[in-house]
Amino acid sequence: MTNELGGTNLPPGLRLSWGLEFKFKSWMRMAEGDAQLMQATSLTVPEGASSRKKPMESVADLDSEWPIEKRARSGPQPRPVPCLLSLSPPLALAHAPAMAPVSRRLGPYVLLEPKEGGRAYRALHCPTGTEYTCKVYPASLAQAVLEPYSRLPPHEHVARPAQVLLGTELLYAFFSGTHGDMHSLVRRRRRLPEPEAAALFRQMAAALAHCHQHGLVLRDIKLRRFVFANRERTQLVLENLEDACVLTGPDDLLWDKQACPAYVGPEILSSQASYSGKAADVWSLGVALFTMLAGHYPFQGSEPALLFGKIRRGAFTLPAGLSAPARCLVRCLLRREPAERLMATGILLHPWLQGNPVPSAASPSHLGDADQVVPDGAGLEEERDGEDVGLYS
Repeated sequence: MTNELGGTNLPPGLRLSWGLEFKFKSWMRMAEGDAQLMQATSLTVPEGASSRKKPMESVADLDSEWPIEKRARSGPQPRPVPCLLSLSPPLALAHAPAMAPVSRRLGPYVLLEPKEGGRAYRALHCPTGTEYTCKVYPASLAQAVLEPYSRLPPHEHVARPAQVLLGTELLYAFFSGTHGDMHSLVRRRRRLPEPEAAALFRQMAAALAHCHQHGLVLRDIKLRRFVFANRERTQLVLENLEDACVLTGPDDLLWDKQACPAYVGPEILSSQASYSGKAADVWSLGVALFTMLAGHYPFQGSEPALLFGKIRRGAFTLPAGLSAPARCLVRCLLRREPAERLMATGILLHPWLQGNPVPSAASPSHLGDADQVVPDGAGLEEERDGEDVGLYS
């Protein structure tokens, strides 16, 4: 079906409202004028529209997660680079973050203040009083943003937009409100008890397996991408499919080499032209599991050359006190050779994840403001918006 975007069609199953008449002076300034919501229309993605090499944001714009090795400070220390620079030529989707009007009415929603990072907003659904998270993208990227959702059947551990509004300049995707993320939980707790870690990790692995089974490679797996769907923080969902690559054939080879430093696999750092996207996802999931159990990243270095050298060698030390099944699973995910790693579906069959463990809910005193507490100890550092935020420093 052809539409007013010049042939850019959108997937079925999403409620789409288009024709919001905003006048934008620039991407980085607030919108002027009132939104005029028009009749909802459902459009479809044309057959064959795929993106094996789907453009992805430059990793320099992603949340950086840089593991810093703790050492005595004898003088000024170099700042870590924000994130691993792209190892391939610049991609078409790299762009300045789209800015939305704040405290503005969008159909039945009101956009409130920006969330941490500035690329999403709190939003209130006025008829019901329900809070949502609104992700904002340039309207020209509508098909690239929404195509992964058309490929992927619904799953309890993968978030989908509840509604999508398309304006003349921007696209607004509204997701159900969340209650923190795994990165914040690990930052606050340092390391999780095995039963709790197993229950949460099983949900993360189920989300990845579902994506892989339906031809999606996630490419940007990290703890921050998994958010809690309930106040008790026992139910996880993958927050969105923003950087997912839609595979077009039976193989999963990718050529665009980019990732955040803490989670990048050794094959992405190699001189090989292509790599297995699914195996790279499994490596990143292994880094997440190690971090949940140890409270720090498996590979740490004070500068890129040291960090990447350790990742290429693939040598890491498991923390003391882990059970044999937990140690086995971590090693099965963080194998240096991609072909030797477990497949995503195989992760769910591992003995450590059997028995349907149920994570215990945190006590009320540990919720809310506790996420802002930065405990003492060595392990994780994260840089956001140009400012160092020591998670365990």
